[in-house]
Parts: sequence; C-alpha cells; structure tokens
Amino acid sequence: MKPDMPKAKRKPLRFINFYPPFLGAGIRVKRIAEDFCTVDVEMPLRFWNRNYVGTHFGGSLYSMCDPFFMLILTNNLGPDYIIWDKAATIRFKKPGKGLMKATFHIPQQTIEEIRSQAEVQAKVEPQFQTVVTDAEGTIIAEVDKLLYVRKKGK
Repeated sequence: MKPDMPKAKRKPLRFINFYPPFLGAGIRVKRIAEDFCTVDVEMPLRFWNRNYVGTHFGGSLYSMCDPFFMLILTNNLGPDYIIWDKAATIRFKKPGKGLMKATFHIPQQTIEEIRSQAEVQAKVEPQFQTVVTDAEGTIIAEVDKLLYVRKKGK
C-alpha cells in the first residue's frame, strides 16, 4: 500500500477484519487493491456459521457481501458524497460448503461516471453484481446491490 494513500483509504484495510459481525461469521477481507476499486473476501465453513443441515448459513453468505460496493464508492468518491445501500437481493444457487469467496470490483471509469452524474442529478442509483463461489469456482450465490449516491449540499 502506498504511504501517500489518504488516511480514509488505509483505515478499512487495517480494521475491517475486526468488525464484530465479520469476526462472528468468520469473514476475512483478504485483499483491498491499492486504488480501492477491488476487494476480495473469504469465509471458511466453521461450526459457528453452519446451519442446521451443515452448510453455510445464508445470513453469513449475505454478510460477506453487504458493505463492499458502498465502501469502494465511499473511499473513491470521498467525503463530499452520501452513499447508502438502498436494496439487495441474494439468490442461492447451491449449498455452500467449505471456503466461500467473493470479489467486489467497480472500475475507475464507472466511479467517474457516478461522480459526473451526481454533479448534475439529485441522486444516482447505481447497481452492482457479484457472485459467491466455493474454492473450486462453483457459483453458490448471486448478489445484486442497489446503492444511493448524492453529492452533499444538493
């Protein structure tokens, strides 16, 4: 990580794995790209995140996907913008067993488009998708997120 990276971009990398809901579910942020456009997350199957039938608890699968698109935008747009999660959908495709993985990525071009739209519109509602896979790459769940972005003072 670059030493000249703004403090707002360093803080999540240092402390996010200690966030109590992540600790409780066994969720680990494995990598945050230097430009904060990509975040890789993993969650192994443990007795505390296992459901009645021995697979990953659906709430834990969603928890590993919940904040990352919002965090990517927050850290790239900066403090002049309000960013909220507005809606989410998760579609379970197969039972999750073993190590679960998810990657969250917003291209820099998309971030700049959102910034430009927020300059002229009262609000922007971008949508993002990701998948949760097992260690072999099999899709376990598909996740859609709808965010709310507004420039402060508008």
